[in-house]
Amino acid sequence: MFDPESMAEQAILVHVFFPQESACEDLHELQMLVSSAGVHELAVFSCNRSTVDARLFVGTGKAQEIAAAVAAHEASVVIFNHSLSPAQTRNLERLFQCRVIDRTTLILDIFAQRARSYEGKLQVELAQLKHLASRLIRGFDNERQKGGIGLRGPGETQLETDRRLLRDRISALHQKLDKVGKQREQGRKARQRAEIPVISLVGYTNAGKSTLFNRLTRSDVYAADQLFATLDPTLRQVKLADFGQLIFADTVGFIRHLPHDLVAAFKSTLQESREADLQLHVVDVADPRMADNIHQVQQVLHEIEADGLPQLLVYNKIDLVDQNPRIEYNDQGVAVAVYLSAQQNLGIDLLFQAIISLLSDSFLRLQLALPPEASAWRARLHEMGAVQQEQFDESGVCRLKLALAKPQWTRLLKQSDGLLQNFLV
Repeated sequence: MFDPESMAEQAILVHVFFPQESACEDLHELQMLVSSAGVHELAVFSCNRSTVDARLFVGTGKAQEIAAAVAAHEASVVIFNHSLSPAQTRNLERLFQCRVIDRTTLILDIFAQRARSYEGKLQVELAQLKHLASRLIRGFDNERQKGGIGLRGPGETQLETDRRLLRDRISALHQKLDKVGKQREQGRKARQRAEIPVISLVGYTNAGKSTLFNRLTRSDVYAADQLFATLDPTLRQVKLADFGQLIFADTVGFIRHLPHDLVAAFKSTLQESREADLQLHVVDVADPRMADNIHQVQQVLHEIEADGLPQLLVYNKIDLVDQNPRIEYNDQGVAVAVYLSAQQNLGIDLLFQAIISLLSDSFLRLQLALPPEASAWRARLHEMGAVQQEQFDESGVCRLKLALAKPQWTRLLKQSDGLLQNFLV
């Protein structure tokens, strides 16, 4: 009988506990990353150290113990939950006689598997090559042509090239991404001209952003119980009966110590979070590391200069902790958090209510009585998605209820030379 695990790479995981809190990584998260990469976990080695061993990272004794396990289990790769220097990687591969990759390489590999769009593939390749440029060394097998975890994408062939070719390829990728970034910027400016509010979903990976996005927009974006299930950004336009047009943007999930090369490569994608009118910070309320996850997301938002925007906390997965859907307000009566379950479709109406209340200050609700000769303006208002309700009387006058942004109305008045002002009811 076919066994999928027999086809997966066999890995031994290594985690070191350091006394410095900033140096600690989460072992459970490493196991989730490995699972998301499609790798079978054979064994886990952990130890306590006060400092990093310069040559083997874990020290000679522990390294020998891992090497024995590699031989016994016939492991194909050893994965460290930390960043390794090129020299440490080389020394460990010689000792283990198998490939050794670190946390950054693992995350880059998952991104390489998830990228679907042209832009996403360019961004991942750029991040991989930048990471590779600092560690262009020969591995234990001298070729690395077999593929597999940590070797997908450019890693399969770039070790055969010299640094000049590597720099040329990085330069070419920058040029392509600049071109794609300009196209994305044009779309962003078009949305700004239309004055349609953009709501960006941000949060720790696997918090349920894509599931919530699908609920809000009635879409079918891929969502799964794995890290980085969604990589490429997705935008959908939604019309609310009591408000008007909104654009929701689903972005890549964040993680502890997200590789800096990856943050830089995905700058144009993460721009959606910087330019949004409102951020929905989706939080897995059932995760015991919830507070730390919130802190990590805020750190990444600070890195991409997106931490100064209005933000609404969305505590997802309340069905797992037996809580009820509700909106939380501050002392000024402003919504600051919504508790819901995207999977069970609980509290979605409360989230829309909170969103409308937060955005309503920048919106106008008007009533117009347009005569038959002003039908072109009626069509224009419908095109903008500003019409909430309309009714014709016996004389052919169209009574419209509108909801639109203040800048939209100001621009319409200017374009009509003030004519629309005369039709206000």
